[in-house]
Amino acid sequence: MTDKTSSAKASAAPGFGPAPACDFAPDVIVVGAGLAGMVAAFEAQKAGARVLVVDQENAANRGGQAFWSLGGLFLIDTPEQRRLGIHDSLELARHDWFGSAGFDRAEDHWPRRWAEAYLEFAHHKKRAYLRELGLRTIPMAGWAERGDSTADGHGNSVPRFHVTWGTGPEVVRVFDEPLRAAEQQGTVRFEHRRRVDQVIVEGGQVAGVRGAKLIECDELERGVASPREETGTFEYRAPAVLIATGGVGGNLEAVRRCWPEDRLGPMPADDQMVVGVPAHVDGRGIEIAEAAGAHLVNRDRMWHYTEGMMNWDPIWPGHGIRIIPGPSAMWFDAEGERLPVPLIPGADTVKTMTHILATGHTYSWFVLDKTIVGKEFLFSGSEQNPDLTDKDLRKLVGKLTSGVDEPIRKFMDNGEDWVVADTLEELVAGMNATAREADPQAPELDVERLRAQFEARDTQMANNFAKDYQANVVNATRRYLGDKFARTAAPHRLLDPGHGPLIAVRLRLLTRKTLGGIETDLEGRALTLGGEPLPGLYAAGEASGFGGGGMHGNNALEGTFLGGCIFSGLTAGRAMAEAAREARG
Repeated sequence: MTDKTSSAKASAAPGFGPAPACDFAPDVIVVGAGLAGMVAAFEAQKAGARVLVVDQENAANRGGQAFWSLGGLFLIDTPEQRRLGIHDSLELARHDWFGSAGFDRAEDHWPRRWAEAYLEFAHHKKRAYLRELGLRTIPMAGWAERGDSTADGHGNSVPRFHVTWGTGPEVVRVFDEPLRAAEQQGTVRFEHRRRVDQVIVEGGQVAGVRGAKLIECDELERGVASPREETGTFEYRAPAVLIATGGVGGNLEAVRRCWPEDRLGPMPADDQMVVGVPAHVDGRGIEIAEAAGAHLVNRDRMWHYTEGMMNWDPIWPGHGIRIIPGPSAMWFDAEGERLPVPLIPGADTVKTMTHILATGHTYSWFVLDKTIVGKEFLFSGSEQNPDLTDKDLRKLVGKLTSGVDEPIRKFMDNGEDWVVADTLEELVAGMNATAREADPQAPELDVERLRAQFEARDTQMANNFAKDYQANVVNATRRYLGDKFARTAAPHRLLDPGHGPLIAVRLRLLTRKTLGGIETDLEGRALTLGGEPLPGLYAAGEASGFGGGGMHGNNALEGTFLGGCIFSGLTAGRAMAEAAREARG
């Protein structure tokens, strides 16, 4: 058993056994045991409601995608920022959010209102809420995506990416432990391997859910695709049902149905992409809500990444890992041309994706050296960051001082998308061989064309003054202590053998987040086509586009996904508990 699978298995039941068998009449049914569903269940039971959580996966998968995350949180004007000299404010964050979102549709009424509400939550309230639960972040605020280089466009103006000490598993833990205690007390019940197929609506009022019991598979590790063999049926009754089943990122067919070709370009073939979430992230819950009468909006808005690569040690089908890069790697298209300004690593996800797909190819290349990869590469995922996940300060110090971290070294040695070489000639030969192995018709890179671009870039790295846009960004980035210390290598020539070997990484599109979905009001109530609440139906997390049916608009700011699950789950959980109180009289 690998370290990552053993830690995943251990996380399933930290010190608690199953809830005692008893009759259970819930006030609230939560469909989906991911982060949004867990937060909703936590808040609803805390407010006095009896909560039934139904999920198609086994107990090892509690927390869903959040478990696999880096634990990045979008926070505004924090003590961590202020200690680093970062001047942030709610006003600046609102400017960044709405500039990134670019709301431009009639369906954006509720997404706009959710965005405003979420920003208020992210300004001081979110941090206080999570700290009360025991969650802490590392003292360095990051700058995961800087934006499109315009003052009023996409991106963060200041670093706001706060990484959880303990990464995604810690975010899950602070909600899972009190829920397990509530199971023991009989106020919460989890039913795993229950696939909801229908929301029951009677007389215009939600009355519960029904679906299929799936074959038990307790032995399966977290994230592994589970069997779908049915062993029976079930029906659970309650006057309030929450859909918190996540998005569509694990289902390439569903992604393709929603893909905005007019905005992004043609979606690559399935075998040319990598998948950033487990197979159970399939979007079924969104369709089930629609069948019950909920209105779906902004289905074509989604958030995938250009910096994906195949995991050398996969857990789920097509398992991809995202590189969260610093600014120094040179970025080339499939034909060996440097991506145009301002498309440098860590800039603008959507514009870079659009450009890459417009070339007629589905991949691109990072080219860098050992110095840059050791300082600037951060992989998404809790399992790729054992120092942070294990909350081990010695490992973290070692990571920052040892050169190339072990997870990166494993990709250098084993990754099918990685080429490592001592000379440019060897590197380009390896890049050509890698591309042709996947596609015999892949264009052949010319070593002299790449050399000319390297040499031109290298002329700009001798001092703090340059006309090269990327060189200027690197110099500006290092003015921030957090980036200079941990995320941006000192400027140097890429062709300097003292910083070798050279490294090339083939980048593929990686599926991740759903930004549209079930339209909801500010209480998390699902709305009908006519704009009225569907009595008893609620939605949270990705299933609701993290609130309202798309609070991110057309572009998402980094670190907002976990926070969106938390806020939408919290909102819906409290609203459902209040509705249950009113129903009881």
